[in-house]
Amino acid sequence: MPEGHTIHRLAADLEKDLCNQQVTAFSPQGRFSDGASLIDGIQLLQSAAWGKHLFCWWENGCILHIHLGLIGKLRRFDAQHEPSDTIRLRLETTSIAWQLTGPQTCAIIDEDEWSHRISKLGPDPLRLGKRGKKQFREKILNTSTSLGVALLNQQIIAGIGNVYRSEILFMTGIRPDVTGKELTPSKADEIWDTAVVLLRKGKDWNRIVTITPKDHGGNVTRKTLKENALYAYKRSSLPCRRCSGLITQSTSAGRSIWYCPSCQKGPNA
Repeated sequence: MPEGHTIHRLAADLEKDLCNQQVTAFSPQGRFSDGASLIDGIQLLQSAAWGKHLFCWWENGCILHIHLGLIGKLRRFDAQHEPSDTIRLRLETTSIAWQLTGPQTCAIIDEDEWSHRISKLGPDPLRLGKRGKKQFREKILNTSTSLGVALLNQQIIAGIGNVYRSEILFMTGIRPDVTGKELTPSKADEIWDTAVVLLRKGKDWNRIVTITPKDHGGNVTRKTLKENALYAYKRSSLPCRRCSGLITQSTSAGRSIWYCPSCQKGPNA
């Protein structure tokens, strides 16, 4: 499932390509024909992300809500590219087309529904930066669930997925089984600050790279090789990049999580 940085990047790219012009909207698949007809030929005013949710505002008051879920894709093509019958929604101008396939959610909503949906989401590191730290701290310090579970809870923090939760916990030196209530306020703040830095880099580079030059042994760029880009995620039984131990794999929130038993300690690590 795409994480928050990808959705924010998509929102920015959509706005750059389609904003302030009339957009042709249709559903080659047919499953979203009624919704597409509401925005067909209407001017796009703005697109923005909140966590893993993408919202597009149209001049007639409609709001397009997209959540890609596990298999959804939103991809850019030349307008001459012919859509297949698997496309849920196609948005196009004379030169550019965006095609949506396999989303968990694709719906037209109004402002009241938009307000209701975002009210259920926690603070988004990419939207709020430092301003979201207090809200996150209050939420995480009041949960008795493990951090491995809590960081995937979109009501606690919006936009974190399986890759970022492993990397954030490694970089802050905290075991996945530590609960939110066991954290100190300073550790809660460190988790938030780390999330802000990593997601901003992810959006700018359009990929997840968490390793620092100190642990990489050289410069880290957006072209850093995939096998050298991360600390813990999917590195089971490989050497930790900071100690002589091995990365361990366990399960949290029904999904695999990776951590270093030596580098990641208790709540006050």
